[in-house]
Amino acid sequence: MPAEHFAAYRLIAALWILSGAAMLAQPAPDALPPVQAQALVERALANELRAAQDGAHPMRYVLHKASPRLTSTKEMIETKDGAVARLVAINDQPLNAANEQKEQARLDALLRDPGQQRHRKQAQDADFARAIKVLRVLPSAFLYEYAGPETGSAGTTEKFTFKPNPSFDAPDLETQVLTAMSGELWIDATSERVERLDGRLQQDVDFGWGILGRLYKGGWIKIEQANVCGDQWRTVRFQMSMSGRVFWRTRAFDTTEEQSQFAPVPVGLGYAQAIGMLRSDSAKVSPSP
Repeated sequence: MPAEHFAAYRLIAALWILSGAAMLAQPAPDALPPVQAQALVERALANELRAAQDGAHPMRYVLHKASPRLTSTKEMIETKDGAVARLVAINDQPLNAANEQKEQARLDALLRDPGQQRHRKQAQDADFARAIKVLRVLPSAFLYEYAGPETGSAGTTEKFTFKPNPSFDAPDLETQVLTAMSGELWIDATSERVERLDGRLQQDVDFGWGILGRLYKGGWIKIEQANVCGDQWRTVRFQMSMSGRVFWRTRAFDTTEEQSQFAPVPVGLGYAQAIGMLRSDSAKVSPSP
């Protein structure tokens, strides 16, 4: 190891020890009584459902998506006609001339044929409906146990563990996976919003008695949220690693999504206006988060 790298390593180690000592010196936050803890998790989950259904705060942001085979960076704008995207980088490199031409042609086709965007919005609405199904049943799908307060850089969070509620009967395929998932949940104590969720499948999950498919034990998801703009909370990081069988094919789902550079856009913005904005400002977007 070069000497300068070794010196840097020692500096980082020293700072880590000092920061740990400083945290130990701080008074620990008080644990919540059981009744208050349960009420907090219920309010936080209700806030998540309410926020998901609030369409009055559209955003513009950068989406960086990575999988073992491909990494892409897109600039996104939420509109009344659905989200509109412009691809700005592949594998953390700006588009070459050929790919830029293809992207411009795709945007031109969207402008010429509004039906394409209507079709995209229908698919986005279907995904949204599935997400709402899951959010609605979170209070009843799991049993939550308070694990105590934690102090982080953003303030105090209250940690909970969760496990499947044996009395929960999943009403549809979207919520079936919850019957086999356990994990941990962190709630921001001030805003009463879910800051982080880590979940893992404790057993295989069959869909349609195993005929439609199966998710295998050991798969996991991680979701991180933050206050990104004017007290608006959004998902800033999503990770998923799962494997399963869909009909007769075995598939692996391994992806990381990071969202950044959030900024509000006008309510009622149309998709054609959004395309104009994406074209005029795309040079400002960084290829990686």
